[in-house]
Amino acid sequence: MTELHTKQERLNKYLADCGICSRREADRMIEAGRVTVNGRPADMGLRIGPADEVAVDGRVLERKDKKVVLAFYKPVGVTCTEKDRFAEKTIRDVVDYPVRVTYAGRLDKDSEGLLLLTNDGELINALMRAANFHEKEYLVRVNRPVTEAFLQKMAEGVFLKDLNVQTRPCPVEQEGKFVFRIVLTQGLNRQIRRMCRALGYDAQGIKRVRVANITLGRLKPGNYRVVEGEELKELYRIARGEGAGAKARAWR
Repeated sequence: MTELHTKQERLNKYLADCGICSRREADRMIEAGRVTVNGRPADMGLRIGPADEVAVDGRVLERKDKKVVLAFYKPVGVTCTEKDRFAEKTIRDVVDYPVRVTYAGRLDKDSEGLLLLTNDGELINALMRAANFHEKEYLVRVNRPVTEAFLQKMAEGVFLKDLNVQTRPCPVEQEGKFVFRIVLTQGLNRQIRRMCRALGYDAQGIKRVRVANITLGRLKPGNYRVVEGEELKELYRIARGEGAGAKARAWR
């Protein structure tokens, strides 16, 4: 896990270590003029030291030594965003935690289930990097009976015309007449809904039940729990490409 720095480092890495966002998102924030260093707008590629004062949208940041990971049950209707004046309800509106945390992997507004929240930017980067093949498991309810042909096509990968991309092969199994379970290692925008639509189905309900080794368990919508102990250690091992997470590579 990230240690407190005592020498100069790149500003985008500092922002990620504070748990604000990923490094890529940090670059966009800097470019948009939302980040200041010692009261002046920051430049891309700027390096900072321990004595520099960094602020985002006027709020001075303090790096947190202790990293925290929360397993949160995102209800339907909550938008994964830090700030959106058009969103009726955001993550910040429904999660009351003393340390500022942000999400590692989005769930769209109409979906529900497990969302990992953390102030560890390096963990966010690792979990969101598609090349790492981290598993995300979902239960999906569709508008028509699930058939063997549908399951096979979903498992083999679906060509998404609007994105011009073929989805990765993945495990898929039937759970009920209108429900199936799917494990993805990609993070394409609204991927499951697009895959279903390409095969003539409509995804009417999507619940994420697992990310890597973290499961939704008995959490209720709007509630969270702190991930700790061996469960947390295993999450970091998977994020580093070790342990149980390596099995996802078999689906390349």
